[in-house]
Amino acid sequence: MRPAAAQSLGDLCALAAAQWPERTALHFDASGEGPAQSLSFTQLHARSSQLAHALVALGVRPGDRVAVLAANRPVFPLAWLAIAKAGACMVPVNPAYRDADALHLLVHAEVRLAIADNERAELLRRLRPQARCLQTVLVDAPGNALQDGELNLQAVAQAHPDAPLGLWVAPEALANVQFTSGTTGLPKGCMLSHRYWTQLGRMIADDLVGLGPQDVMLTAQPFSYIDPQWNVAAMLASGATLVVLDRFSPSRFWPKVVAHRATFFYCLGAMPAMMLAQPTSADERAHRLRVVMCSGIPAERHAELETRFGVPWREVYGTTETGADVMVYADMASDLRGSGSIGVALPHRELRIGDEHARPVPRGQVGELLIRGTAMMDGYFRNAEATQSAFALGWYHTGDLATMDAQGAVRIVGRKKDMIRRSGENIAAAEVESVIEQHPAVLLAAVVAVPDDLRGEEVKAYVVLRDAQARFDPEALAAFVEARLARFKVPRYWERRDDLPRTASERVAKHLLSGTTVEAGVHDRAA
Repeated sequence: MRPAAAQSLGDLCALAAAQWPERTALHFDASGEGPAQSLSFTQLHARSSQLAHALVALGVRPGDRVAVLAANRPVFPLAWLAIAKAGACMVPVNPAYRDADALHLLVHAEVRLAIADNERAELLRRLRPQARCLQTVLVDAPGNALQDGELNLQAVAQAHPDAPLGLWVAPEALANVQFTSGTTGLPKGCMLSHRYWTQLGRMIADDLVGLGPQDVMLTAQPFSYIDPQWNVAAMLASGATLVVLDRFSPSRFWPKVVAHRATFFYCLGAMPAMMLAQPTSADERAHRLRVVMCSGIPAERHAELETRFGVPWREVYGTTETGADVMVYADMASDLRGSGSIGVALPHRELRIGDEHARPVPRGQVGELLIRGTAMMDGYFRNAEATQSAFALGWYHTGDLATMDAQGAVRIVGRKKDMIRRSGENIAAAEVESVIEQHPAVLLAAVVAVPDDLRGEEVKAYVVLRDAQARFDPEALAAFVEARLARFKVPRYWERRDDLPRTASERVAKHLLSGTTVEAGVHDRAA
């Protein structure tokens, strides 16, 4: 029996606590940055309500943006639900971010309060002189002396009651400004409402997986990404338990699936290939999995995945902007296995393969995958131009090139977007180029994706130096980038060019650069 319809994340949490009070909602694995910890649905509701009271007492008002910067520990989901109950809006910050990428999020979203674990508090200390909007930082479990403007999160929260806040939050109120790496320029903030999350949670629980209190979900991605967050929404909608790993480790992941008796997990990107690359184990099929959902199952290895691990793998497609949109249903799985198809539209979605004017192209022909339906993002935060472009002509433009067969099944064949997807991480080429070009020796940079068997795509940088006679030092350039951006964004391949090919409008003609990796003169940092 499902809880009654929820209008907000706070409602979803309260209804789950009433329906399954003593069941384990969240279990954090004993690895990485802390010991094993569990929260029942009652504890999750009470502690997030307590923190919501504290946020309101600190002056957080409906609509305010509150950043969360933490590892995969209880503070992250507790903070998200507390922010939602206070009517405010979470801005999740990737814990791998460095100064340049984190500063953009804080300033663009005008974050006035941040919640951080002890390890990431130092990053905020460095950024506060530049992020003048940031007034207060709540530090979870401080191990060092707090500085001006910092408070002990646990002490502040415990000074308040754990009763519900009593604040009505409208379904259309924003719950997240969820930054996603765009195709050009810096990451854009997707405005995600409470309606987005409540519909997504129920739809995943009911339509995608069929979750119930008997299920154990498992996630290994950073909580700053949307996938662990929709896992939480689905957990609240279904009464399932969500097991949270500190990170994805190819060697540890499948043993954790077995040990935690998981019945469902979602993965993407290079994860399937990394799992297959591990040595076989005698007990790797001693699991309770009913189904694995994956975005980007390698078609040629689909059957191998199912044979080796003894569980159905089914494709699902979605974006941060839209939630979940397309999937392979169980009754079509055998016909589509190994085809590369992502399935058909979910009940709340309409799909079209369109031309440049969003007109439908004939079945079987290539066009852009267009999506429309209910409970999608409300646009990009303070970026009307990008919003208008994304929803031009009444459809959300995914940037993915695809075909559709006579039965409505979709197959992705390429991307229009200037974005690199490395081991499941989205990397905006323009963001990396901007940092490289900040180096005093660099005149021009172009960053492209190159194919990689393990990670799907790798990052390659073409560099033009200001001084044609200067020595090219790719390791120094890589160190310069790594000091400013997350490590996964640092190019692996570096190539010096005297100039870069240009279009008539003086833009770099990247289509003349893509696809090259190991020719003479290319520096491979992994070699």
